[in-house]
Amino acid sequence: MKPFTQHDGLVAPMDRANVDTDLMVPKQFLKSIRRSGFGPNLFDELRYLDEGEPDSDNSQRPLNPEFPLNHARYQGASILLARENFGCGSSREHAAWAMEDFGFRAVIAPSFADIFRSNALKNGILPIVLPASQVDQLFGEMYAAEGYRLVIDLEACTVLRPNGESWSFEVDPFRRDCLLKGLDDIGITLERSDAIRSFEQRHRDRFPWLFEDIVL
Repeated sequence: MKPFTQHDGLVAPMDRANVDTDLMVPKQFLKSIRRSGFGPNLFDELRYLDEGEPDSDNSQRPLNPEFPLNHARYQGASILLARENFGCGSSREHAAWAMEDFGFRAVIAPSFADIFRSNALKNGILPIVLPASQVDQLFGEMYAAEGYRLVIDLEACTVLRPNGESWSFEVDPFRRDCLLKGLDDIGITLERSDAIRSFEQRHRDRFPWLFEDIVL
């Protein structure tokens, strides 16, 4: 997982409330258990004019010209600006995988569904909660200025606007530390690899018969 310390990114809009995980990654794509390759199918029903299927060639599909992520001004965006209750619905981790694979490093919204927020943090995406009034202000500034960017400083827990004003946000201290170090759940476990090996050796010494070859 990539460490997240400070990120300067282009902002794109998802200007609707209650965006659920089925809209983020439709059910037909859940057949795959790999963690990569879902980026082209993020918001699939909104991005394309036809119905997507797993392993199809997305480059040949007709794009929806009304969907913001298809607009030239938002190409390369890495910060998503959203409305309240983002990521509601089912607990599918594929939604976070698709966000990360698309290139998003952070999502700013007034509120998030709990499970999505947890999945996002575990996959290197920073969900930032700001008051609805501040989110409204960011939407207005973004629509008014093409190429609108924000600087997110996770060490200071601030969002820096183009005018130099910064807003503070809160994040769970443990998950903040994991993001700063680039540690997912496997990485957290491997930090204790010496203790794990020590336990395994003690277990083998105490119960050697458990490790003997069984002859039938």
